[in-house]
Amino acid sequence: MDVLITADEIRERIDRMAAEIGAAYHDGRPVTVVGILTGCLVFMADLIRRIDLPVRVAFITASSYRGEATTPGKLLIRDELLPDIRGRHVLLLDDILDTGKTLTRVVAHLLDRGAETVKAGVLLRKVGRQEVPFDPDFVGFTIPDRFVVGYGLDFNDEHRHLPYIGVLDGPAA
Repeated sequence: MDVLITADEIRERIDRMAAEIGAAYHDGRPVTVVGILTGCLVFMADLIRRIDLPVRVAFITASSYRGEATTPGKLLIRDELLPDIRGRHVLLLDDILDTGKTLTRVVAHLLDRGAETVKAGVLLRKVGRQEVPFDPDFVGFTIPDRFVVGYGLDFNDEHRHLPYIGVLDGPAA
C-alpha cells in the first residue's frame, strides 16, 4: 500500500484545523460536534482534543456503502445517538467528501432537527467525484480520486487503525 498522507502530516494539519475551528466559533458559545460514524472516529477524537472551545460530542450514522461495496447505494441516516441540538451551533465531521450527497443530506437533517448553525469539516476532499454542490467549511486535505484507507477510513471494515492515509491496491482500487 502506498502512503498518500503520513501520520505526521495528519497531526500537523489537525492542529491547524483546530485553530481554524476555534476562530470560526469565536463567540464562545458551546458547539455540538457531530461525527458521522464510523469513518470519522479517529479524526474526530484527535480534532476535539485540540479545539479550544466548550464542546459536546454526538454521533450520527449515515451510510450508503455496505460490506465490500465501493459504489454508493441508498443513504440511510440514523440519529438515535444525537442529543437535542435545537438552537445550538453544530460542527459536523466526516472522514471524506466524495460525491457530496451524504454531507448535503446530513446538514439538511441537522437543520431540520433545529440546529441554529451547521458547519462541516472533512479530513479528506476527493477531487473529481463530487456530484452535488457542497463546500465544507474546514478541509484537512484535498486528494486525487483514489480509494483510500487508514486513519478511520476502511475497506470492508478493515484498515481503519492505520495511522496514515494509504491508497488501497487490489479490488477496491
